[in-house]
Amino acid sequence: MPQKIILITRPEAAFEIPSSEGYQLYSAILGVMREADETVSKHTHNSPISSIALSPLSGKFRRCERPKHKAVDPLEKYELKIGITDPKEVEIFRSIIQPLILRERNLHLEKGELRVEEASSSTASFEDLVRSAGDLKEPCVDFEFKSATCIQYRNSKVFEMFPHREAVFHSLLSKWNAVCPEGLKMGIERDEMARYLVERPLAYETYSVVVSTVFDKVKGHPRPIMRQGFVGHCQYSFTRDAPAGVRNGIVALARFAEYSGVGSAVARGCGAVKVTVGEVER
Repeated sequence: MPQKIILITRPEAAFEIPSSEGYQLYSAILGVMREADETVSKHTHNSPISSIALSPLSGKFRRCERPKHKAVDPLEKYELKIGITDPKEVEIFRSIIQPLILRERNLHLEKGELRVEEASSSTASFEDLVRSAGDLKEPCVDFEFKSATCIQYRNSKVFEMFPHREAVFHSLLSKWNAVCPEGLKMGIERDEMARYLVERPLAYETYSVVVSTVFDKVKGHPRPIMRQGFVGHCQYSFTRDAPAGVRNGIVALARFAEYSGVGSAVARGCGAVKVTVGEVER
């Protein structure tokens, strides 16, 4: 079942990290997992599905003179959320928690380390997510896109630069159907998402972020792999004629989003969201 780990960390000393720090956090988490269970670490890294989703670090940062960088402060605490949706969630959870908590292992980033001071976790079964979706008569879903959300249009090289209802929820539907029990797979069509959902962007910006680096043999040095996306705040509501099955399915997907992330490169810090589900105010 989907799980969420919340880590409260503190740096050993001040050090610089990239503005889009997700790929360094991902490498640090994989290093922790490798120490506990190399097989699970390889499964997570090589899996065709997005096994984990990382949030960016949340906290107060120092200013940094280096472009596109920020500095962590040893006097501050930083929150990191890890969503796990892979069917091997128990093994993945254990391989993260055991080294960090039982062995007091630090997260090693490129320029410094983060010490885990607190850890908590929560779970929600797919059945719970579906069941709770039926509790609302006129649901309204509020998405706060906390990190660059990079949704690739089908098999193209084009990325969505706007929180379009069809793009956001088709991404979540694909993630849900890849990991949920067979009997809970959803068949919501893209046309139904476009026809029965209404998006209301309240604020958003577009970004280009680093999700990885590769060694360029031609130029002889590492180069970044970039993805394009958006951050911001958007509300989604339903048309009056939206079928109950579509409404309930969309609400379940929205709640799932906090575990799975939205779009691509979620393991590297992209697509982290905070979701609030409520009733439409009349």
